[in-house]
This record gives sequence, C-alpha cells and structure tokens, in this order.
Amino acid sequence: MVDIKIKFDAPAVLRKWPSFKSERVSTAEFPYIVVESTLRECIRAFIAKPTSQHHLYEIHTTPQGEFIGPVVSWNNIVEIARLQDFR
Repeated sequence: MVDIKIKFDAPAVLRKWPSFKSERVSTAEFPYIVVESTLRECIRAFIAKPTSQHHLYEIHTTPQGEFIGPVVSWNNIVEIARLQDFR
C-alpha cells in the first residue's frame, strides 16, 4: 500500500464544463469557475454535486506528486474523496 500525502490546504479551483442535458457542450473552449478556495473545499463542493454530473467537473491546483496533477479529473477526485472520507 502506498502512503499518499496530500496538502488539502493547497489553493485550488473547482471548474465545470458548460453542459446541456448533463453532456459537455462540444463547442466550449474552457470550463468555468465554480469554487476558488482550497483543495479540501473544492473536493467538498464537488462531492455535493449530483453524481450524474461529476464527469463535467475538474479541479485545478498545484501538482503534488504523481496522483495530483495540475488538473485533477473527476474520477481522481472521487477516489481522493473516498480515501479521505469527505462528507
């Protein structure tokens, strides 16, 4: 088992891709800002969103090793939230 150290107080931005009927709008060039705070708060805001829309979100933050890149995709956010028991 790998012990992953994550700095949850790191600055982060939760972004959402524009969508229509829970599908990403193909003409959208950039996701828009939903929350600008810490990684912890962005994860909490993400998990409060409907599961059916998780694929539209990503978190932008400072890279932290192999698991946390500059853009954290929704499936990695779910895994981090599960490992850290965010509620």
